[in-house]
Amino acid sequence: MSGLYRRWRRKRILARPFPPEWQALLGSRVPFYPRLPARLLPRFREHLQVFLAEKKFESAGGLVVTDEMRVVVGAVAVRLILALDLSYYDSLRVIVLYPGEYRREDRTGVFLGEFHRWGTVVLSWPAVVAGLANPCDGHDTAAHEFAHVLDRSGGSFSGTPRLRASAHYRPWAEVMSRHFLRLRDGAAEEPALLRDYAAKNEAEFFAVAVESFFERPRRLREEAPDLYGELSRFFGQDPAQEDSC
Repeated sequence: MSGLYRRWRRKRILARPFPPEWQALLGSRVPFYPRLPARLLPRFREHLQVFLAEKKFESAGGLVVTDEMRVVVGAVAVRLILALDLSYYDSLRVIVLYPGEYRREDRTGVFLGEFHRWGTVVLSWPAVVAGLANPCDGHDTAAHEFAHVLDRSGGSFSGTPRLRASAHYRPWAEVMSRHFLRLRDGAAEEPALLRDYAAKNEAEFFAVAVESFFERPRRLREEAPDLYGELSRFFGQDPAQEDSC
């Protein structure tokens, strides 16, 4: 899709009124939505309208995808890019929802979510619901997988998304690498709130850190102010100011 056509299409999308039923769903099914700063709500709704118009949702495993599911999943995705440009999700084309954990023919075990480099996010709907049900536990499967999409915007799954300025890459690399290596090596000084899965590789470290940044921001800021600072600068958000956990 060319840039000119995309801008024209998005202008048409945003000319439509925001569906009142979506507003009701956000208030009842998305716990973080009422806590967002009032000044950001119009932008959130605009991003959500465009996201849901541009991304295709598909059913799997017998699940019937409803408008509620689309709005809830879209809200999680939009939360991450609220202060960023929608272009961070340009590589994302399809979101597949399962009625529970699922298996893959090419891998052993069961899965709750994943992102394929060819533009597909796969999610277990119950995992999406569970991630929102406890907004203070630092675990959100949907946010984790959408963080991988952002990571991919940097060109690869390296734990480094496309940053806002070239001057940001060096401090980002220094901070992220230091915390990742400490976690991988079991250093006692590394924050305990980053679960062990973050030590798998740099991409998973970033995705797990994103979960903590949005779900337990005050604790992350206290235990790892440098890590919180880099994430805050990238996302353009300071969720610790609104943290009620």
